[in-house]
Amino acid sequence: MNIELRDPNIIMKLSRLGSFHQSKLSFLRSFLREFKDWHYKRDLFDLDKNGFGVAVYSFTKKNRVYSLVCFANKISNNERSDRVIATKWDAAFTLHDGIPNNQDIKRLRNEVPKQEVGRLSYKELTLSRANKSIRVFDHVVESLSNGHQPNLDLLEKVGYLYRTTAVYGSGKFGLADRFRIKNRDEINGPFRLEMMLVYLVRQFTFDQVNHVAKSKNPKKAVALDPKICKNLGIGNSTGLGMAPFIVNHPTLLNNWILCRETALKKIREIKIVKNQDSELFKNCVRNSMKNITSWNTESKFQQKKINSLLEGLKKFINFIENEFDFKKEYPFNQIYLWLEKEVCDECIEYIVSIMMEPFSKITEPLVKKMSSEEDKHFNIPTYRTVKELKLIIEKKYSNILLINFEKKENFKKFWFISKNKEEPRLADRFEEKGSDLEQPLAIARDIKKLYEKLCKSKKNLKIDQFLINNSNLRHVVRRAFIVEKFPYSEIQDNTISEKIVPIDMLRLKLSFFGALKFDPRSDKWLRICMFQGAPLPSELKDYDEQWVYKNHS
Repeated sequence: MNIELRDPNIIMKLSRLGSFHQSKLSFLRSFLREFKDWHYKRDLFDLDKNGFGVAVYSFTKKNRVYSLVCFANKISNNERSDRVIATKWDAAFTLHDGIPNNQDIKRLRNEVPKQEVGRLSYKELTLSRANKSIRVFDHVVESLSNGHQPNLDLLEKVGYLYRTTAVYGSGKFGLADRFRIKNRDEINGPFRLEMMLVYLVRQFTFDQVNHVAKSKNPKKAVALDPKICKNLGIGNSTGLGMAPFIVNHPTLLNNWILCRETALKKIREIKIVKNQDSELFKNCVRNSMKNITSWNTESKFQQKKINSLLEGLKKFINFIENEFDFKKEYPFNQIYLWLEKEVCDECIEYIVSIMMEPFSKITEPLVKKMSSEEDKHFNIPTYRTVKELKLIIEKKYSNILLINFEKKENFKKFWFISKNKEEPRLADRFEEKGSDLEQPLAIARDIKKLYEKLCKSKKNLKIDQFLINNSNLRHVVRRAFIVEKFPYSEIQDNTISEKIVPIDMLRLKLSFFGALKFDPRSDKWLRICMFQGAPLPSELKDYDEQWVYKNHS
């Protein structure tokens, strides 16, 4: 049986993309698999009794070493902020290429806490910062120093001791440019170094809280139970700054989605599924209920999605346990067709992710295909004709061409870079100033403009000649030729519509990062937790691959 890849016109809608969940293809999970045989070590831990100072952690294999350098700083409560424009944080981190010497530590101690204002070197690969969840951190310290474990209900509600904001890389603020490291096999997958940083930061938070508790009451203090550590991750606050990424990196987006769609296609094409594989799948589905029921959010939008997911999942569990026979041929194809008829998008994509769990032989080769040498695909084929470009748009943007941009509701929003917040923001075109500074993120509108121009041009006109008089449309000409070869490179939706839900764009990216739960604080930013439930560094050499679906509420 040959199954077709799913239609980009359906899958690349924001409502669908905003229903994606983590899977075996997600970067934090593939990072753990790839680094499980590396040697982990805490190289330096020089903190005072209050937990302020420097620590160094490393991953080593053969002659390659990556070191996380941590600086824990004393700040007052009124200086603590999740805003990107903050100037002080409880802790700041950099991932160092190799083993930092004393001079490196001295240099980094001065520069890393400054973050964007500081200056790093080619020896540093990524940069980040984080703030404590003061309520949780202080409670854990107090509990441990008095000889008992913290309140699990509180920990379950929050899920972390620290919350990061941005994680920078690729040449920013003096960090190593990508060309220096892009050929290293161990970090060939997307965001490997960023995942490594966050993972090691997680371990630092446990070590720090244990140290402060021990310093406070040396005779009575106990260490945080490893099981509790395992059920804590690293929090993250993510806003609209992340949204343009998926617009500005079309071939990378395509490769992420294509790998996911290819995995689904191959799984649906399996004629006979082994009993152990079907049982693993069913167990993951059942176990995942705990994750969903413990998903805390005050967002009505997200609560509605969770309730729909729960309803669909209960219906699906009943179906596979009481009505479905996995001994039938092509069982996962039958399951998928059932899902499309019976449950919501959120539930469909949730189950699609779980389908991958038994099939490492399918997913592992795909992980290697999730990067992209984007520069190779950005040249515009100027020898092509207006007729060819017009046909591409008609075929690849058919739904976009139906949008009437004369109607206010279809161009109500605009994207701009905030001078104060130094991040992309979304504003109302008819109520707020600044539309003259609009960023080129309204791809649907610009494609429609391009198409209208093409319709008025001679069919045999070469693209180079067309662009002489239409240089303002160069960015979408490029995108149209990209989508010709990369079918999942474009969001098939209107990013300036009155109805846009920006966090759908964030959800998409965060699902590939590996976030498990999403807590929107508005339609423009949300909090997540990374590595919650993940194996600790001491467990990496032998851990349960399905840790995602265990108890880590």
